[in-house]
Amino acid sequence: MQQDEIKLPVPPFTLETAKQKIQLAEDAWNSQDPIKVSKAYTVDSEWRNRSLFVNGREEIQAFLTDKWQNEENYKLKKEYWAHSDDRIAVRFEYEYQNKDGDWFRAYGNENWEFNEKGLMKKRYASINDVAITEEECKLR
Repeated sequence: MQQDEIKLPVPPFTLETAKQKIQLAEDAWNSQDPIKVSKAYTVDSEWRNRSLFVNGREEIQAFLTDKWQNEENYKLKKEYWAHSDDRIAVRFEYEYQNKDGDWFRAYGNENWEFNEKGLMKKRYASINDVAITEEECKLR
């Protein structure tokens, strides 16, 4: 692996480094840059996102490109749930507006597994959406 494929912090995680990794992920996703986000994952990363299965960086980039073309005014907040040496669990919520102008808040949990270089090799996300009014937005 090339040096640029190391994503600090790397396992084994402490409480502090797990929280750092979560903040880095939140910042990357809020950038809405599919290429930047995909570089945090192994080239053969395995995802389950709701009922969709995504494999590898190219599919991650395509998934995220489509996601952010359809979810406008996207804003995400992740929170620490638990961790072990090479795994982190988070809860999250994000808000977005669809193409029709309707607002939603999505709630979910993610389980992450990392390789020794700090790249995420597995991401399993369970997500539920709730329709909200613009006045109910709290993350913007």
